[in-house]
Amino acid sequence: MNLDKTYWESRYEESQTGWDIGYAAPALMTYADQLPSKDLRILIPGAGYGHEAEALLNAGFTHLTVIDLSASALQRLQQRIPATDRLKIIEGDFFEHSGSYDRILEQTFFCALDPKLRRDYARHSYHLLASGGKLAGLFFDFPLTKQGPPFGGSTDEYTALFSEYFRIKTLERCYNSIKPRAGKELFAIFEKI
Repeated sequence: MNLDKTYWESRYEESQTGWDIGYAAPALMTYADQLPSKDLRILIPGAGYGHEAEALLNAGFTHLTVIDLSASALQRLQQRIPATDRLKIIEGDFFEHSGSYDRILEQTFFCALDPKLRRDYARHSYHLLASGGKLAGLFFDFPLTKQGPPFGGSTDEYTALFSEYFRIKTLERCYNSIKPRAGKELFAIFEKI
């Protein structure tokens, strides 16, 4: 299976979006509530319908960027949110994106990637983050199988993968996962070295 633009566009067009919970993930919003400034430059890769971006805008954040391969998913986001210079919407490939961010928020993007791209994800996240920047969000905690997405992973795998580029500040069982994912998610904060 090729997890490319065509694959993801067809999933959205056919409403096969089981990963979409219809609102911002509580764990990410709890994290956002603790951020020191609403002016941080935040990137949300694989944003889909952009529920986190919408919630962050409503909370007063001023420099948000979302990127996704699916034009139809991003169009749904644009239909819900009036045009604003506080949100940049990019239809494109995360791995081809350039910029400088204070935070990258992870929510169902990493687990949707072909596992062969995980090292590239860690490296590219590192390059997109400004000095002292952090990658924060949710990572699945169940055995990595050949079937997916979603693809699982473990604390040991994530520690080995990300510690090359990041200081592991937090990597622990998520206490406020949505009910279907309870006990299957880790919350992580990785700080750029």
